[in-house]
This record gives sequence, structure tokens and C-alpha cells, in this order.
Amino acid sequence: MSTIIFTVTFCTLFVYDGHYLNQFHKRSAKVDSTSNTKKGDRSLPKINYFCVAMYKQLTSEQRYAIKLGLQAKMTLTAIAQQICVSVSTVSREIKRNKNRNGGYSWKLAHEMALERREVVVHNRLTPRPILQRALKKLVEEDWSPEQISGYLALEGISISHETIYRAIRRDTSGELAKHCRHKMKYRRHKKKKRITKPTAILNRVSIHQRPKEADGKRFGDWEMDLILGKQQKSAIVTLCERSTNFLIMQRLPYLKDSNMLAKQVIDILLPYKKHVLTITTDNGSEFAKHEQIARKLGADIYFTDSYAAWQKGAIENTNKLIRQYLPKGMDFNTVSDDYIKYVQYKINQRPRLKLNFSSPKKAFFDHFY
Repeated sequence: MSTIIFTVTFCTLFVYDGHYLNQFHKRSAKVDSTSNTKKGDRSLPKINYFCVAMYKQLTSEQRYAIKLGLQAKMTLTAIAQQICVSVSTVSREIKRNKNRNGGYSWKLAHEMALERREVVVHNRLTPRPILQRALKKLVEEDWSPEQISGYLALEGISISHETIYRAIRRDTSGELAKHCRHKMKYRRHKKKKRITKPTAILNRVSIHQRPKEADGKRFGDWEMDLILGKQQKSAIVTLCERSTNFLIMQRLPYLKDSNMLAKQVIDILLPYKKHVLTITTDNGSEFAKHEQIARKLGADIYFTDSYAAWQKGAIENTNKLIRQYLPKGMDFNTVSDDYIKYVQYKINQRPRLKLNFSSPKKAFFDHFY
């Protein structure tokens, strides 16, 4: 039986008088096939990487170990465990440094890494007062990190939304995350292909007949929806002007009563009649009296396809913002009209990226002056 000899170089990092001194030692690890190693065991020789945890970049020794592992046909997980890094680090290293033949050259990889290190990147730390101000906005206003970053930029204050997100993630209490719309939890849902179902709404006009001018950029195109409270025993009607995201919301006294809803929508939008060109909504039975609304306001009303919430994305997104204040499972009859107006005010005061971080309220009323 043959004997395999690996020569391994590892780096030990010392700190002395503020200077980093690299001391390289060479050791030989002799692996005899007659040892206690199980037959078929392809693991690398045990290497004590003293400074692995202190390095952000891979060392030449780690790269050499990756090469040995690939030659031994080890899994990426096994290689990662041997050199004390994550599997993603090994995977990224291999993909990033493949040669023309698709193989991995540890020498070439290390040379390229050294070249990249020569590019000095000045990473400025965000001053603590600026970060504190950003987090104060988060807690007081419930704005997203993107909105906070954009709003402060208008005042000449520079802080990236990534910096704010990092601060939220570092908060182990979870209090900061409570002020984020998604509570810092993201889930992917599988979309089922659904067919538009027949509707009982008479004389409905499909969204596919809506004019191209109503693309969300023109002022005066609205979207309408209903959000339901606990056990669907209470509801709030919501209306959003698409170009400015300006929101109007009111409690619906009689749940899903199409006549009452039509009257309420007319009362809400009548002061802005000249600026109501179209209204887009879904196929809920509560919107059955759409012709009455259209007649009083002189507007055209269009209906989305079934199961196509994205076709009225402005109001759907706004409803999610409302849920920060009126979460699912809440009985809307337990909150006052003043609180509902307060929620409307808070959302209309949020700076929006599409408005160059101006607020929906300002953008909306700018069209009147």
C-alpha cells in the first residue's frame, strides 16, 4: 500500500505593537493507508487552522485544501467543515475562480484574491446620531428603511437603507422589527393558476377595456377596495389615487351593502369629482351598484380579473400599510372614526420613492394649486 504525504502551510496571526505579523510554518501530515482510517474514507488530513476565525478572506492553505477535497471527490459540506467555513463560501470560491477548463486552480484563485485586496475600499461608519435619528423615524412613523433613507437624503443626511436594516436585525429584542411592514419575515407562496370566474355584477366593464392613458401616471385614476375586520363583521372602504398614492378610507356602516357603499363612495369622492376619471376595483358583490357611482361622479369604472390582485396594485399595497395599524383579526367596530382618520393621515404623510420621497398628501394637493 502506498503512503500519501501532504505538505500543508498554515498561517498564524500575531498582533504586536499594533502591527500584523504573518508567520508561516510548514508542517507535514503523514497519512498512512494502514492507519485506523476506515476503508473508502476520503476525508482530508486534520488541519488546525488557528487563524481561520480571524480572517474574512480565505487563506492560501484553505484554497489548497479545497483543491485536495475536490480531487478526493468530497462534498462541499465536508470540505467546508474541514476548513471551518460555510458551504456557501466554498461554493462561491469554486464558482468565482474556475479556469477555462472548468477546473479549480488554488494558486490562480489566491493570486486573483490578492489582486482584489489591493483595491482599497473606504467603508465609512454611519455616525451614531444619524442612525439613532433614522431608527427614531422607524419607531415613530412606521416608515420603511427605504423611505427613511430617501427622506433624510432630502435634508442632506446620508444613510443607506441597508444600514437601517442591519440595525433592525441586530436588535435581538425584536422591537424594531415590529415597526416594519413585514416584521422582517418574508415568505414565498406558490401561485396557483386560476381561471376568472363568472360574476353576478351586471354591466361590468373589464380592466382590459380600460384606456392606456389610465396607466397610473395620469392624475385622476383611482382604485377601490374593501378591507374586512374580525369574522368579516366589520369593513372599511379604501380609495387610492394611483399617481400619488393618496388614500381616503372610511368605516362602512353596513357590511357589504352595495347601495350603502355606492352612496358612501359618492360622498367621499364628490369633492374631487373633477379629478375622478376612472375607478378600478375587483368583483366583490359590494360593488354591484357601480353604475350609480359612475353616473354621479362622471367616471368610468373597470373591474379586474378574478384572483388578479396585481391589477390594482396601488390599493393592495396601501391596504397592507393599513394592516400595520389595523391588523387582521381586529374588529373595526372597536376603533373610533378618529383613529381611522389618524391611520389615513399617517399613510398619506409617508415619503414615497415614486414621488422623490415627497408625501402622497403633498403630491395630491399640488394638483389643486
